[in-house]
Amino acid sequence: MNKLMYKKRSIVVFVLPTIIIYTLIVVIPIFISAYLGLFKWNGVGAMQFHGFANYQKLISVDPVFRQALINSLILATASIFIQLPIAFILALILSNGVKFEKFFRTVYFIPVILSSMVIAQLWLRIFNADYGVLNGVLKAVGLSKLAQPWMANTSTAFTCTVIPAIWQFIGQYILIMYAGMKAISGDMYEAAKIDGATGWQSMTRITIPLLSPVIKVCLIFSLTGSFKSFDLVFAMTNGGPFHSTELPSTVMYSNLFSAGAYGYGSAQAVFIVIECLVATLIIQLLFKKSEAEASAV
Repeated sequence: MNKLMYKKRSIVVFVLPTIIIYTLIVVIPIFISAYLGLFKWNGVGAMQFHGFANYQKLISVDPVFRQALINSLILATASIFIQLPIAFILALILSNGVKFEKFFRTVYFIPVILSSMVIAQLWLRIFNADYGVLNGVLKAVGLSKLAQPWMANTSTAFTCTVIPAIWQFIGQYILIMYAGMKAISGDMYEAAKIDGATGWQSMTRITIPLLSPVIKVCLIFSLTGSFKSFDLVFAMTNGGPFHSTELPSTVMYSNLFSAGAYGYGSAQAVFIVIECLVATLIIQLLFKKSEAEASAV
């Protein structure tokens, strides 16, 4: 009994500093932002209590934030239906053993460790209207009519930010899924092969069900990452042209540090936190049943 209590105390000693730091830099700022979101304040002068007017404004009144919210949902959809399937296919190929497997793992992960500012500058040179690679290729193959100022066009600018956002983090999900696939016992595949299962059946009835906890983590990372995405769009377009590439975080940044609307910006920050929490809870509920079935296998 004494030994058990000693172990518990040891755990508390090691965990407590992390809890304190997390509370100071995450939990308390969230509550402070929620409080400031109830006021009209420029960050310096007197605070005027507005109640939930700021929260009502960002949902029903502010067209810029509404566009930013739609953009974040488009980015999240692209991440789920483009980024994750590509990562799954590549992870599946790597896990089955290919030549230069370690080399490909490293190459896929390189964009993840690069700064988003570097990624932004790289893709800006691809989409540049004057000397960009994309227009250069189109002109070289006789499709000069398709060449255009991609980043200055409101109908194409956001797509030009979605593509690098998806490309940058594919390697992260490849490694996560690859590790999950490698953890699945090979005996299960051998038994399925003996029973006459095809590769497709092995993937759909063994790989995917047993990989559901990993897929859940990837979905959470992908959705929350899309909702709070900031640096890549900020570096490439700063929300322009004409707010066509705005995301909730870029609008929040503009209100907090440019427009001096500190209370309204705080309300937007709280909205992003709530949005991420709700998305996480929904995914947890959706995968609860599938994880239970996988654990019973």
